[in-house]
Amino acid sequence: MHNMTKVAVDAMGGDNAPEAIIDGVISALKEKDDIFCYLVGKEEIIKTYIGSKEYPQDRIEIINATEVIETAEPPVNAIRTKKDSSMVVALNLVKEGRADAFVSAGNSGAILVGGQLIIGRIKGIKRPPLAPIIPTEKGASLLVDCGANVDARPQHLVQFAKMGSIYYENALGRKNPKVAIVNIGAEEEKGNQLVKETFPLLKECKDINFIGSIEAREIPHGYADVIVCEAFTGNVILKMYEGVASTFLSVIKEGLLSSLRGKIGGLLIKPVLKSTLKEFDATQYGGAPLLGLNGLVVKTHGSAQKKEVKNSIIQCATFKELKINEQIQEKI
Repeated sequence: MHNMTKVAVDAMGGDNAPEAIIDGVISALKEKDDIFCYLVGKEEIIKTYIGSKEYPQDRIEIINATEVIETAEPPVNAIRTKKDSSMVVALNLVKEGRADAFVSAGNSGAILVGGQLIIGRIKGIKRPPLAPIIPTEKGASLLVDCGANVDARPQHLVQFAKMGSIYYENALGRKNPKVAIVNIGAEEEKGNQLVKETFPLLKECKDINFIGSIEAREIPHGYADVIVCEAFTGNVILKMYEGVASTFLSVIKEGLLSSLRGKIGGLLIKPVLKSTLKEFDATQYGGAPLLGLNGLVVKTHGSAQKKEVKNSIIQCATFKELKINEQIQEKI
């Protein structure tokens, strides 16, 4: 089992727990035979659901946790008081070295707090950022930070760029990825105080391929591989991205079904449309890793379904195989 990637999964976190979480775990184990999962949560509930499923029983261990951190709970207080919650118990498995990674669709703030307080940061890392991979016209880009550090400083953004470059180069296989900072224009003198102070630091950084500023409208075109910003901006970009995508799909579907001509046209374009939409499906990349911790923490959407959970678990195996944490330790 020492060659396995061991993932501690918060079975009770998220809108669709535990069903979607357990289904995602089983799907991941069936797809890859070098993954072992700890399903952490209310044992009786987990056993009741998983009992009707076919799965590799030698690669799942259920660990009982009597409490659940709810979505709206204050993060710091929840982590400190709910010691027997599925999230805290699972995070401790990573801290103790029993698991290589932690995956949860639960309370975002609690995941961020728990990751730092329980697992801890790699020495020298000032702030760990959330870094989701987002689909673009040219493949995929990494958005860093999208939710962990709303009060980031210039030196934090420089570290985000470095860690993002390491992760992107290894996970997506593109050497010397292009790094850009989110701005309201291409000119160096534009932007708020944080951007103005960070820009020259990124420009002078020899460890990254910095190409300057990127405006929000350029992000979907894939002009940059690693997109750097503080968490407030990043979260707005991510949520807008997701909102526009779902609205666009809804409008297209409504239009195609509104008339006989539309229905005929829909049948003709369905294969091409399906293929194109698949490329823009963010769930294919898994969740958002919290970069710079002593163990891997992956946050999936609160509404995550089976597919996203599965890909998040497989993402953990890739992260371990490529030794991303070791590279961050070595290079930063």
